[in-house]
Amino acid sequence: MGMNKNTILGWATLIMILMGLLLIGLGAFRYDDVAGWGFAAVGVGFLANAWVFNSLKGRV
Repeated sequence: MGMNKNTILGWATLIMILMGLLLIGLGAFRYDDVAGWGFAAVGVGFLANAWVFNSLKGRV
């Protein structure tokens, strides 16, 4: 059972959503200073990339 391009994009989307939520959680709950804003911004970037990967499923 091989993985095609859509399956790989699906797994990449799932991993990026989890990492984005983890980084936003770190920024919100772990770091109270300016570093928290950086973690949250990178987390939002991960979620934006996951949205792009999800939109590419079926088109590639």
